[in-house]
Amino acid sequence: MPYHGTEDTVRELRRALSNPNVQSDQLRYRNTILKVIRAMSQGVDVSGLFSEMVKACATVDIVQKKLVYIFLCSYATLNPELSLLVINTLRKDCQDPNPMVRSLALRNMTNLRLPSLVEYVEQPLTAGLRDRAACVRRVAVLGLAKLHNLQPNSDIDAAVVNELYGLLRDPDPVVMVNCLRALEEILKQEGGVAINKPITHHLLNRLKDTDVWGQCEVLRILQRYQPQSEDELFDILSLLDASLVSPHLLVMAATLNLFFSLCFTLPAVCLAALERVHVPLLAACGSVSREMRFTALCHIQLLLRSLPGLMGVHYKRFFCGYAEPAYIKQRKMQVLVELVNDENVEILLDELKGYCTDVNTDTAQAAISALGRIGRSYSDRCLEVLIGLLTLKQKHITSAVVQTMRDLIWVCPQCSHTVCLALEGCEEALQDSQGRQALLWLLGVYGEQVANATYTLEVFVDGVSSEASVGVKMELLTATMRLFLCRPAETHDMLGRLLHYCIEEEADMCIRDQALLYYRLLHCGIEETRKVIQGRRSDPSLGVLIGHPAEPVSNWAHMFNTLEPLRQVAVEMDPAIRGTTSVVIPLSLLLTPTVSPEEFELLWLQQQWLQSSTIPQCSPQNLQAAMQLVNIQTLAFTPPNTLPWRVYLYSHTQYACSGDTPHSTLILGELLYTGEGNQIKVTLKQQSRDDKALKGFLSILTAVLHTLSSERD
Repeated sequence: MPYHGTEDTVRELRRALSNPNVQSDQLRYRNTILKVIRAMSQGVDVSGLFSEMVKACATVDIVQKKLVYIFLCSYATLNPELSLLVINTLRKDCQDPNPMVRSLALRNMTNLRLPSLVEYVEQPLTAGLRDRAACVRRVAVLGLAKLHNLQPNSDIDAAVVNELYGLLRDPDPVVMVNCLRALEEILKQEGGVAINKPITHHLLNRLKDTDVWGQCEVLRILQRYQPQSEDELFDILSLLDASLVSPHLLVMAATLNLFFSLCFTLPAVCLAALERVHVPLLAACGSVSREMRFTALCHIQLLLRSLPGLMGVHYKRFFCGYAEPAYIKQRKMQVLVELVNDENVEILLDELKGYCTDVNTDTAQAAISALGRIGRSYSDRCLEVLIGLLTLKQKHITSAVVQTMRDLIWVCPQCSHTVCLALEGCEEALQDSQGRQALLWLLGVYGEQVANATYTLEVFVDGVSSEASVGVKMELLTATMRLFLCRPAETHDMLGRLLHYCIEEEADMCIRDQALLYYRLLHCGIEETRKVIQGRRSDPSLGVLIGHPAEPVSNWAHMFNTLEPLRQVAVEMDPAIRGTTSVVIPLSLLLTPTVSPEEFELLWLQQQWLQSSTIPQCSPQNLQAAMQLVNIQTLAFTPPNTLPWRVYLYSHTQYACSGDTPHSTLILGELLYTGEGNQIKVTLKQQSRDDKALKGFLSILTAVLHTLSSERD
């Protein structure tokens, strides 16, 4: 046979299909048709053989029928007139005694996807709904959905819809699930299939008979139903109990989603459900599939936000394997940080120390960063490990350790003396710009505690002309100015040389402007310079958000069993930022444009009340600093010991919709504590209604207030 892809190939195949000797030999005829399908799969245009293939479908050989139907469905849209020739054969096959032939004919009749053939397809499909064979009914039900897609604007046949509702009680579970899918497609404009109490209980009782995908479909659709009484609710939860601990992760996740939907007013029930599902999630973490392991880890991080100690006894299950990919190792390290406690801290630090020398630099840096986050609670032990890593003199390790020490000392200033002693001699191993910037920041802020700070800075100043990083040069300017204020005699000469170079020879305008600013600032006097340059060495207000308060399940329930947890690659489970960026990732809070007290009062009286909730009483002393951290402006508040105690606040929310410009809205809030009980009432109003933004704002506000409440305790 000629080489595939030439016109001779099609000509040769046509000659073979039209040869009476080939047609009389069933095996040769089937092999010729197989050659046509092979040529089609290799990209050869064999649409010219359509009429010959139509003739070939009139056969009793099921294998030949399948091959011919594959061809016809692929090229039917290119030959709509010739496709009419095959309808009679298909309608005839729909009455064949063999149920496999009947189902095959129905499936391919709807797969032709030609609106002109709809009138010929409706009657066989309707008859197929009543067929005695389950495989035919399965195909007929899905065929109705395909038929509706061909004419989406046509009127919905009520008789067909009623028949599909009746088939929900079909003895075959696949037919039942296919009916749900077909009704969802046909009634899409009306909100999908209508779920009532009889249908709900019937589907739940048949749930165990369906396959995994069928169970997920049923559980997803049942989220629309709301029980009429508490007794009915707990009856439904009892029926779902087996699915909640299913070994199939998909079924477990869909069931837990249904629990969240049914029990949104019963947080205790949701927490009890979370405690049940940790076993399937742990099993999934040991799955052969890397994708399944990663997904399970991401969802475990969600569970830990509401039940921090849930996986505490199973922390060894999150130790990294040597052959695991870097993205799984990094997720496991994030989970390990969440599971640290007094009993296992030594074991976890020793384990993370081993990961710091991983051959993958990203994994090693992630392990060092994890040590720094643990250091917020166990600073002495973590610093001991970090200082030991500096002795390795590995460039990427030294850089990551210095950056981690800078971040740690910002939150835990009591570590400054130990960090400063460890810095001596590490500048030689720093080659990347991020590590050098971290070192320069430490030398500038804590230069009086580092004996050789001036000598180290002088090396940087002497090599400033060959420095390629703009960030390093700007950090060097600031560090030299700060060191000059505390050690002027040793730094005076190098500061003059640095300013001269940056003003006279530097090409980058940002560096020149910064150098000019410092030069003119020095002319104003040392005290004025000190006020501007010597800012805070740490941020004590971050201590407000350090801790591990349990979040309400409602904060993240909408993300469970979606791709959202998998997209949070850049957001680490860091206690210091918990309650801000990790609550609702796309949402940003802004303080501008500012709202005056008069404007606030006017807007508060104009807007309707939207949402109210209660949370535990928090400490008012740190409230303003905590709100400022998450860009929530406290406009007015009563003194802490006054009752009733009120706080008025506002913020602008903004999030980017896919493909659209950022959407923003203004949210006003009131915190009220009357002195009765131990709860604060939160009332929110919104200008420009946006439920998604309101929910995200409430999540952030609740997380901060819960943290303040735990600090108070």
